[in-house]
Amino acid sequence: MRRVPRRWLRTAAGLVVGAGTAVGHVGYLVGAGLCLLPVLAFPRARRAVRRPLDAGARRLAAAELRRLARFTDGFGPPPSPGPAERSLAYLVARWPLGLLGALVLLSVLIGVVYGSALVWAWWVLAPIEQPFAFVTSCVGGLFLLFLAGQAVFSVAELEVRLARRSLGPGEQEALRRRIEELASSRAGVVTAVHDERRRIERDLHDGVQQRLVALGMLLGRARRAANADPGGADPGRELLAQAHEQARQALTELREVAWRVYPTALDDAGLHAALETVVERSGLPVRLDYRLATRPEPDVAAVAYFVVCEAVTNAVKHSGARAVSVRLAEDGPGPDPDHEPGRATARSITVRVRDDGAGGADPAGAGLLGLARRAAALDGRLLVDSPVGGPTTITAELPCA
Repeated sequence: MRRVPRRWLRTAAGLVVGAGTAVGHVGYLVGAGLCLLPVLAFPRARRAVRRPLDAGARRLAAAELRRLARFTDGFGPPPSPGPAERSLAYLVARWPLGLLGALVLLSVLIGVVYGSALVWAWWVLAPIEQPFAFVTSCVGGLFLLFLAGQAVFSVAELEVRLARRSLGPGEQEALRRRIEELASSRAGVVTAVHDERRRIERDLHDGVQQRLVALGMLLGRARRAANADPGGADPGRELLAQAHEQARQALTELREVAWRVYPTALDDAGLHAALETVVERSGLPVRLDYRLATRPEPDVAAVAYFVVCEAVTNAVKHSGARAVSVRLAEDGPGPDPDHEPGRATARSITVRVRDDGAGGADPAGAGLLGLARRAAALDGRLLVDSPVGGPTTITAELPCA
């Protein structure tokens, strides 16, 4: 409840300031018209006169935006006033609202005087010759005070709407900004996912993997000690041998899982070194053709790596292929697809994985669908060409910027 009077007083103070600036705007507009009138027929002189007038209109509009941000709730930080034409149009449309605000505040004062007369007029104006008319005037004053008090917020809301409509971004600009925000947030999600993968890999490497290493070492020592004792029980030595082998296999599998989650070589040595490790670990002959002149950004490198890793894994497990080829190439800037002069498309990376297997890969499968979403998160795309009988070609086009 305490916030309402404070908000009303602040809004009313904003209308008082706005009424003063409205008078100044009228003077500015009249003066600008008188300055432009003699030079309307002379384009060069008109441009010379308009230059300072436009700058003045922008400054006045910016001052109005700061006033609204200071005295009006919910307006937020003041936006840029924009082009001079929009600022001038805003000043032309805004000064009547400023005068309306002054009229509303004057009505508030009149309502206060008449409404409070019930308290003080009995002693100041006594005796009152027409009590009924006096009481009626006081009640009307209270009613005027109520209406004018509510009108303070209404006029402030009209000012905010006029400012947003006149100086705020247009529909196309708002859509463009929204698209940029969505693209930025989507790229942020990809970065967050990669950061989480890095954290999981570090936890596996520094926690569970180290414990398995220690367990394997202890089992190895126990096994050597048992073998050194000829009188030891054969079943005990056999159990130690099986436990040692299981610990070794668990450590190997854990390292494979950690590598699939996020390879440390991708951050330490770069994409080329990480892909060479994929080639070495593959159960098939893989020919790597790496033609990137520069090191790609971390998010792009991560998506390219997982595309190659998933495609090679699918070829090994499901396609029955005998060989796989991986090619990474960098596409330079090209002409703009909208045929706008002076523009060029962003540089991109093309990742192509081809195997000679049986084909029939399903683009809607969990693995390939996940890769397609990763590429789309960077404004790229994933293409799958896998006719029955083969070959299968998976192509990812990833923009670098």
